[in-house]
Amino acid sequence: MAKAIAFLVLLLISPAAYAVTYTVGGNSGWSTGVDYVTWATGQIFTTNDSLVFNFDSSHDVDEVSQANFVNCNTENPINSSSSSPTTIALTTVGTRFFICPRSNHCSRGQRLVVIVTAGRGTPLPPSDAAPPPRPRSRSPRVTDADPPPPPSGATSILIDKSSLTVGFSLVLTALIGIMG
Repeated sequence: MAKAIAFLVLLLISPAAYAVTYTVGGNSGWSTGVDYVTWATGQIFTTNDSLVFNFDSSHDVDEVSQANFVNCNTENPINSSSSSPTTIALTTVGTRFFICPRSNHCSRGQRLVVIVTAGRGTPLPPSDAAPPPRPRSRSPRVTDADPPPPPSGATSILIDKSSLTVGFSLVLTALIGIMG
């Protein structure tokens, strides 16, 4: 019985429990007139997280290459969706680019860059790994500046959560040994 309880507790505190679902644009959703650079600033997107795009029938969402993002080119999207809500799983480390392919929505700022880092509880890549390329833009809503780095405590938060999981597992193992 104690082993079954310990197993259930370990499942509950697994790294997947740290996954976050982000509603793109917050209450404004996926629409023109939203500053997605400001919305994404300060967010830390990691593997296992997901993005939810909520939009009305005047919008769609396309995932595109960096070159197509910079030029608001709607040809050859990587993925495309015209149904809302659209959920995009962030499964790999790297930079992802999203635009609205309708009319001139992209050039009016309806586009989003998401930099996905290693998941919470997932080992971080080596420090000598090359950073992902930063997009440059001509849009008035998206600046040419690089996005800000994650908060200085981001690495320590990830390490602390992993340490907490390992520490809790050790405590449970010890308790099972004593009770068993």
